[in-house]
Amino acid sequence: MHGYRKTTGRRGLLALTAVLAATALAAPVASAAPAARAASTAPAASAASAVPADSAAANREAAAVVRSLERAAHPLRSTDPGGRTADLRALSAMVGDARVVGLGEATHGSHEFFAMKERVFRHLVEERGFTTFALEMSWSAGVRIDEYLQGGPGDPRRIAEETLAGSPWEREEFISLIGWMREHNRRHPDHRVHFMGDDLGGPKLGDHIFERVLSSVGKTRPEALPRLTELYAGLRPFDDIFAYLRKPVAERKENAALAQGALDLVAEHQEAGGNDYAWTVQHARNIAQTFAFAAVDLADPASVTAAERLRDQAMADNVLWWQHHTGHKMLLSAHNGHVGYLSTHPDMYPRTQGAVLRDHLGRDYAAIGFSFAGGSFLTKDASLDGDWKPVTVPAAHPGMNEHTLDRVRYRDFYLDLRTAPATARAWLDRARPVYDAGSTFAPDPLPTLALGRAYDVLIHLHQVRAADKL
Repeated sequence: MHGYRKTTGRRGLLALTAVLAATALAAPVASAAPAARAASTAPAASAASAVPADSAAANREAAAVVRSLERAAHPLRSTDPGGRTADLRALSAMVGDARVVGLGEATHGSHEFFAMKERVFRHLVEERGFTTFALEMSWSAGVRIDEYLQGGPGDPRRIAEETLAGSPWEREEFISLIGWMREHNRRHPDHRVHFMGDDLGGPKLGDHIFERVLSSVGKTRPEALPRLTELYAGLRPFDDIFAYLRKPVAERKENAALAQGALDLVAEHQEAGGNDYAWTVQHARNIAQTFAFAAVDLADPASVTAAERLRDQAMADNVLWWQHHTGHKMLLSAHNGHVGYLSTHPDMYPRTQGAVLRDHLGRDYAAIGFSFAGGSFLTKDASLDGDWKPVTVPAAHPGMNEHTLDRVRYRDFYLDLRTAPATARAWLDRARPVYDAGSTFAPDPLPTLALGRAYDVLIHLHQVRAADKL
C-alpha cells in the first residue's frame, strides 16, 4: 500500500473517523501499473542454488506457505453479480448458520468490492434466507432507502443521489444494488428485503428523523411533546457534521446533553408503546448517539479515541437492535476495520464493531475481510474537503500479506481462515503490512495486520479498479 498516515482518516465521508483525524493532509501517491503476476509459486531450482543458504530456506518456507494456502483456497469465478453462483457454495458453507455476516472492503472506492457485496447478498438472499443489507452509513439515510425498497416513490438513481451524496458509495455499483433489491421485492412480496444504515448521522441526520420522533410522541404521549419539542429546537436541522465540529466543544457537549435528555424522555414507558414505538425510541437513540460522538474534542487524543470507541459500539448496538427487533439475517457492509476483530491502528480504534458483535453473537456472527494485490481505488486529498478521485498502487511487494496471497494459483479466491492448514494458519496469525485505504491515502507507513486474527474468512483479489461514478 503505501499506507495512510496515522493522523489521517481511514474510513470514508460517512465513516466519521476521517473527521477526527484531519490534522494532516495525505501526501499524493504516484501511480504505477501493477507488476505482472508471478508465473510460478516456487522458485526455480537453478535460482535456489545461486542464493545463500538462508535465502534458499526462506524461499522453501514461502513456497510451503503458498502450497498450504492453496489447499484451503476456493477459486472465485467473478465479483460481478448475475450468472451462476456455484463458486459461492463453499463461501455459503463458511457462513454457516450465522445471522449477521460482516463483509468488509480494503478501500472505500473499488468496483470489485462493491460489486461483490451485491453478488454475495443476492446469493445469501436466494440461498440462505437473508433479508437485510446493512451499510456503514447514517441510520436516517438507511430509513429513506428502505422506504423506497418497500414501494415508496422514486427510482434507484434519485434515491442514491439523495441519500449517498458526497460519500464513497455514491456510485453506480450501489444504484445496481438498490435497483435489484426493489425488483426483488416486486417479484417476491412474501420474501421482502430491507436496507439499513448502522452508523451515526453523518454527514447529516436529516430533519425527517426529528419529525418522525416528534410525530410519534405527539400521537402516543402528547403530554411529553412540548418538552421534547423544546429539547430538539436547538439541535435541528443537523445538516453538516463537518461544520458542526467547528463549534466550541462546550456548546457541543451541551447539545449532547439535550439530545440525551430527549432520548430519556422518549424512552420513558416505552414498554407500553409496542413495536412501533420501539422504532421511535431507536430513532431518538441515533440522534443522541450522533450528538454524543460530535462532542469530541479534536485537540485531545484521548477524546478522539473515546469517540471512535463510541462510534463502533453504536454501530454494533444498531445492528443488534435491528436483528433483535426484526429477526432478519443480515449482511453488514463496512470497511475491513469495522467488520473485523482487529484494527490496523488499535491506539485510535481500540474496539471494533466486529469485536462487539462477536462478543454478543458468538458464532452467529461471521467476519469476511477483503485483500487486493494492486490496482486503483478512490480517495480524497484531504479528509474534510475535495472530491473522490482515483489513485493507483503498484503490485504488493515482498513482505506484504498480499504478495504471498497473490502467489496462490487462482487469480481471485477465498478461504476459511479458521480451518486453514497449520502452515497457512501460522503464517496468517503473524502481522504484516497490508493495503488498507480510507478517505485519504499516503505513502508511509504501511499499516500491519494479522489476517488470521482479524477475520473468519478472507476474499483475495488480484487487482481492483476504481468504482464507477454516477
